[in-house]
Amino acid sequence: MNNTTRCFRSAFTLMCVLACLTGCEQKQLPDGLVYCSEGNPESFNPQVVTSGTTIDATSHQIYNRLIDDDSIRNDFVPALATSWKVSDDGMTYEFTLREDVKFHTTPFFHPTRKMNADDVVFSFDRIVNSDNPFHNTALRGFPYFESIGFAKLIKSITKLDDYRVRFVLNHPDASFLANLATDFAVVLSKEYAEQLLQQKKPQLLDSQAVGTGPYQLVEYVKNEYIRYLRNPDYWGVQPEATQLVFDITPRSTVRLSKLIVGDCSISALPKAGELPVAREHDELEVDSRPGMNVAYWALNTQKPPFNDIRVRQALAYAIDKRSLLNAVYHDTAVVASGILPPSSWAYPNDATELSYDPQKAKELLASAGVKHLTIDIWAMPVARSYNPNPQKTAELLQADLNAVGIHVNIISFDWSVFTQRLANSDYDSVIIGWSADNSDPDNFFTPLLSCGSVNSHNNWAKWCNKDFDQLLSQAKDITDKEGRKQLYRAAEQIVGEQVPLIPLAYAQRMLLKRKTAPAVTLMPFGGISFDATTAANTSGGQH
Repeated sequence: MNNTTRCFRSAFTLMCVLACLTGCEQKQLPDGLVYCSEGNPESFNPQVVTSGTTIDATSHQIYNRLIDDDSIRNDFVPALATSWKVSDDGMTYEFTLREDVKFHTTPFFHPTRKMNADDVVFSFDRIVNSDNPFHNTALRGFPYFESIGFAKLIKSITKLDDYRVRFVLNHPDASFLANLATDFAVVLSKEYAEQLLQQKKPQLLDSQAVGTGPYQLVEYVKNEYIRYLRNPDYWGVQPEATQLVFDITPRSTVRLSKLIVGDCSISALPKAGELPVAREHDELEVDSRPGMNVAYWALNTQKPPFNDIRVRQALAYAIDKRSLLNAVYHDTAVVASGILPPSSWAYPNDATELSYDPQKAKELLASAGVKHLTIDIWAMPVARSYNPNPQKTAELLQADLNAVGIHVNIISFDWSVFTQRLANSDYDSVIIGWSADNSDPDNFFTPLLSCGSVNSHNNWAKWCNKDFDQLLSQAKDITDKEGRKQLYRAAEQIVGEQVPLIPLAYAQRMLLKRKTAPAVTLMPFGGISFDATTAANTSGGQH
């Protein structure tokens, strides 16, 4: 170990101790399994958001889905549905439900029956039916479902009996099961919703949460913690910890220091530069695996000069992705050549990218007649699995763009404010990313870049290309993997040529944990889960 490394680690250790002394004294956390999370959730219902911070805090802790996507088996497995069958024409799906599932009993809701088909129908009718009394209580809509055109896909959702539900589609969709397995497709209690209507408090459905998951929400103190208690009536494998606490700790160094001193058992989203420090502590371990994600820089293609393809191409040529990876990711990511990551079965091995060429960037800007350009780059205030340090990423892009004569302003806010303002602002560009919710390749295309996703606050490039959409439609109409792969390759080529966004990196998913902490299954996609059933659920499936 050289002197520079020793000095860095000594300084880092001192910084961790000081951070803990100043950060840990500010709040007294409840006892239990403590997970150091990075930010506040926007809601407690994943139907109404797409942010990973919210998904982590809700989807696998409070709720369940009809089916889950098992990345190890590369197949769908039962959850609230025990089995399902698909018609020969791919337009009718029938699900048989578990008969022993109870919703959470809370101080404000005492269920009188078990989960049944009424709850499933209600949960999805709320999304697709504008006349449903709970449709408009989602103030920002249902961004994921709107981005994939879910309402147009569904012809009907019917209760066949108490424990059988039928979905009929308007056309075949090879990604339908994958979309039912996403973190957003949770099942809510119709009985609880009806109680809220009678109380004239329908808006509480998304904040005062009731689900069927392994933990039930007990308390949320913004900027402090979220507290959950183990669901005593859980249908699956009971989690080991009786209480789960999300300790909201935005600063990565403070999360690491809390982990070292034992104030947290598991810590989210470590920065790559912190891993050597963590590895020096025998009581800690690093869990990592390739992620189904992509970090990217989205350009607002509806706003001049970003509506000019030459300007977008110039920006792509101006940035040095490899330098960015060295500074932000170290050895925990690879350069992104397109939207799909290498862990996807549809990843094109021959994908090419616009390589770093500042001179080419200057020539394209000149040909577009662009001089003295000033742009804003919005940077997320929190780390995500696809980008451990968005602020540092923005600073590196800023330096690269300054080198070709472009002045850059970096804009950021608190996470909840950031997402709200971004949704309502005429921004220039944003450094953001996407972590897949299932293993289907369409999850990287339709939600991020389809015409239908422009108004759902998911298509941050605000880009609509009819040829691109047609390829996505064709890919969902067939089930042959090789045929779908060729269509997605053609879609990638259009994105590479049109440059509505600039892919930056494919990152590993990582978390730090104490060796004595309960096992956590780190999946390549989706939110974090403390549900033992997620790992144990390896039987059953489609019939």
